[in-house]
Amino acid sequence: MPNVLLAARNIGALAARRISRAAERLSGRKARARRQRRAERDGEQAAFAAGEDDVLREVAALARGSRPIVVGPWLSEVGFEVLYWVPFVRWVAAEFGLDAERLVVVSRGGAASWYGDIASRYVDIFDLLPPGEFASRNRQRIADEAGGQKQMGPADLDREIVTRARASLRFDDPALLHPSLMYRLFRQFWAGNRSLDSVVQRLRFVAPRVDRSVALPVLPPRLVAVKLYTGTALPDSPDNRAALRAWIRQVADDQPVVLLDSPPALDDHADFGVDVARPVATLRGSMTAANNLAVQTEVLRRAERFITTCGGLAWLAPMLGVDTVALYSDDRFLATHLYLARHVYRRMASAGTFATLDVRGMSALGALQEQGSRVVR
Repeated sequence: MPNVLLAARNIGALAARRISRAAERLSGRKARARRQRRAERDGEQAAFAAGEDDVLREVAALARGSRPIVVGPWLSEVGFEVLYWVPFVRWVAAEFGLDAERLVVVSRGGAASWYGDIASRYVDIFDLLPPGEFASRNRQRIADEAGGQKQMGPADLDREIVTRARASLRFDDPALLHPSLMYRLFRQFWAGNRSLDSVVQRLRFVAPRVDRSVALPVLPPRLVAVKLYTGTALPDSPDNRAALRAWIRQVADDQPVVLLDSPPALDDHADFGVDVARPVATLRGSMTAANNLAVQTEVLRRAERFITTCGGLAWLAPMLGVDTVALYSDDRFLATHLYLARHVYRRMASAGTFATLDVRGMSALGALQEQGSRVVR
């Protein structure tokens, strides 16, 4: 009997050792897999950092010497210009000690004040090309480029605009600080592969200077500026139109509303044109393609609040000290931009508040309120 017990103990001990060794092997494989994944991540981050260093070396090279530097031309979305391009150019100027006299900004729609503290000269694309021709050719550029609206390299349209800008200012052989440098530098952040700090350290945010040359209509006091346009973040749909109509009607009952209507055919976004059955002011008589960004900036500066589609000028208004509500119903492409914007506004002493609102939630809340009122009746 003792031999049986001893044999049982030995078998149990052997099984325990085998289980222990199997666990150790499994643990070792997991540890090796973790080390491998960590090494892959570290290698990936090193490759991203090396690519960013390549871009910065290109920027440093064009900053050397005394040649004039064309900044742009900016042909892409307003939102990327406000939230990334202008702050990036400001950082480049400070980081590499670029005198404002060397910098010639080329953008469109009267955006000169956005660069007022950076560059001494501004050339508007609409002084070089008619707005309709620019819009048509820019759509063709977008169709031809792999990056879509994003300028991943100088295209034929970029080169022609730079040539015309050079001729208008009569200078030869400028260097080119092209938006593709910024897009290459930040694209891994937008893809979710790089930290917020990797971008923030290369951006400088300042509220645009007042542009006293902009002619504005008489504006009501305590105005609420409203700019609602269709796009990926806020598609045109019956539900969205109904929710926006109801909400803007409530706003217009309490405060004067000024609609920031965009001139037609400048981009692929169309104004919602929400009919609120209330008297609201528009800027149709004051705003053209050539001055639309200048006018909208100065109206926003005078607004008490700004209600808008999330994107575009939603990023600018808080920098002007204006409390902003940004609306969306699809946030798939907003996450990194919202992350950066909220970080920036928290650190700007004079920034307005920035809140986002999902229109789907507004619609659901309205339906619940309607059901509740029927129950009460």
